[in-house]
Amino acid sequence: MFDHVELQRLRDSSLRMQGWIRKETFSPANEKVLRRFSSWEVAELIFGVNQNTFRGRLAADPALPSGEVEPDGRQRWFSLEEINELRRKMRINRKALMPRRPAGKRAIRAAIANFKGGAGKSTTALHFAHAAALDGYRVLCIDFDPQATLSHSMGLSDVNEENTVWGIMGRDLIHETERMNAATRGAETGRGVPERKLPESVRGTGLGDLRATDFIRPTCWPTIDIVPSCANAAFVEFASAQYRHVNPDWSFFAAVDRWLGALPDDSYDMIIFDCPPAIGYQSMNAVFAADVLYIPSGPGYWEYDSTTSFIGQLAEALEDLTGFADFPAGKSKAFIDVRFLLTRYEPANDLHRAMRDAFGKVFGDRMAEQVIEHTRAVEQSGRFLSSVYEIDYREMTRETWRRARSTFDAAYTEFRGVLLEAWDQLEDAS
Repeated sequence: MFDHVELQRLRDSSLRMQGWIRKETFSPANEKVLRRFSSWEVAELIFGVNQNTFRGRLAADPALPSGEVEPDGRQRWFSLEEINELRRKMRINRKALMPRRPAGKRAIRAAIANFKGGAGKSTTALHFAHAAALDGYRVLCIDFDPQATLSHSMGLSDVNEENTVWGIMGRDLIHETERMNAATRGAETGRGVPERKLPESVRGTGLGDLRATDFIRPTCWPTIDIVPSCANAAFVEFASAQYRHVNPDWSFFAAVDRWLGALPDDSYDMIIFDCPPAIGYQSMNAVFAADVLYIPSGPGYWEYDSTTSFIGQLAEALEDLTGFADFPAGKSKAFIDVRFLLTRYEPANDLHRAMRDAFGKVFGDRMAEQVIEHTRAVEQSGRFLSSVYEIDYREMTRETWRRARSTFDAAYTEFRGVLLEAWDQLEDAS
């Protein structure tokens, strides 16, 4: 018989194995360290310029970062901090290398969501975040998934549930209840409204005293921060049901949106949500706060079936929220854009090609033109809790590495274009 004690024993055994894997994968200090990037990568793959032109600019201006030189003197390697300094200071053909960011607007938000586990949500979120950082953007990732794949891939494992989305929601409940209690009551009738009281199990957490920034953790990427998740955060669904009971007027689905609204508008450029494979309290917070919804799916029939169920149930869930006071009269939650993205795609697979055609016929121009191909390098990077961008191309043939990177580069470039168009439609920050 397997009761909770036996399950905990299995969990503890698995955690010990996770620790061993981290030691084998990360630095000797058990911390993930971002590698350096070669001058070839910086020139051709990051800045998109000729390598000789790039080297000429470096030689012409000794004040620019020069990176670290290999012992044989053939190649220079740059940290991301040095790359960003080059981006700020260097001009190629009179053009600046800084990425486009609409002026006077807050960060653009994109949710990566679907029902199906294994659809590539975390892989897509991880690679889009890394590609955006290499593109010069400042990125905030929010891991809504208790499986915490994105958090682990970003190098975080020692996370308390209070510092996850659950903590943000608990803090919001406390602040919203205090706001409601402090508001003028009974102005029309002269009768007082009963005070909403929170139990000690909520008030005593100390979440109400935390600052908005206390939930954000740095990563080994200097321009990527994350609100991490952890396995213990799985009980957020149970806790949130309790929270709604103690204050039925609390709009639970808007907690993360309100929290993001408390951050300075210029703190980040892009905010990427990695959602759990279910519609619940956490995922509803993600979709409510998102400007753009990206729905990844594998190229099989069951993935297609799951995607169909997901958008149907999401539509019903969003319709149910329309009556809350957070929506202006007659309005409902609307995304600026929605896109479907095929992942784990194999061009030589007849079934995959047929399913790609089927997706295209159903979703039309909502279907992303680019796909994410399944390659050996992508599979290898996942085994080592890394993205293709973090893997040194010298660890495999350059052609294998370039093929894997090119599929994510193309998908990210399209993703960036979608976000920039949506960004232009955002209202200016007040």
